[in-house]
Amino acid sequence: MTIYVMKRFWFKTLLGILTALGLGVGTFLTSEQVTVRAQEASTPTGIFVTVTYTDPINVRGGPSTVFYPIIGQLASGEVVPALGISPGREWIQISYAPTGGTGWVYSSFVSISGGELRIVEPPPTPTALVTSTIDPTLAAAFNVEPTQTRLPTFTPPPPLEVPEFNDTSTRGSPNGVFGIFIVGLGLMGSIGLLVSYVLRR
Repeated sequence: MTIYVMKRFWFKTLLGILTALGLGVGTFLTSEQVTVRAQEASTPTGIFVTVTYTDPINVRGGPSTVFYPIIGQLASGEVVPALGISPGREWIQISYAPTGGTGWVYSSFVSISGGELRIVEPPPTPTALVTSTIDPTLAAAFNVEPTQTRLPTFTPPPPLEVPEFNDTSTRGSPNGVFGIFIVGLGLMGSIGLLVSYVLRR
């Protein structure tokens, strides 16, 4: 083997080793940069809020549960940038990515980190829905007035007639005969009782 061939062999070997080392270092640095960028992207900078409530919380279009609709939800532990706080410090304005704008969350359900929030005036309330009016002609069809009827009059009953009974019986009538008959039976029974008593003796 000549010196020229040996130099060529060592040159190729050394070139291969250097290429492999360069690729390895490049891959390592690239993955490290990706990790750092991912961490930077996942960790919000500035003032942010973290959902501390156990259940998902509602994101509303303004600082009220009555006047503003629900535009989304945040899960427990989710972190989003905070933009401001309501004058009463009950609601926090956040940057809400799904709508590409802002939203409001109740302050008791989140914790603030990274600084002090500025007071933000609430947005105007949505226009109230137009309430339907009642057609007066249709309403008049159901407005039925009762017809005037004459009240009944009280008619007193006729006077009560009490019947009169006259005693037409006379003394010495059959009532006296029945009395004599009963007394006679009593005497006959007494005599019969007296006779049976004497005979038994």
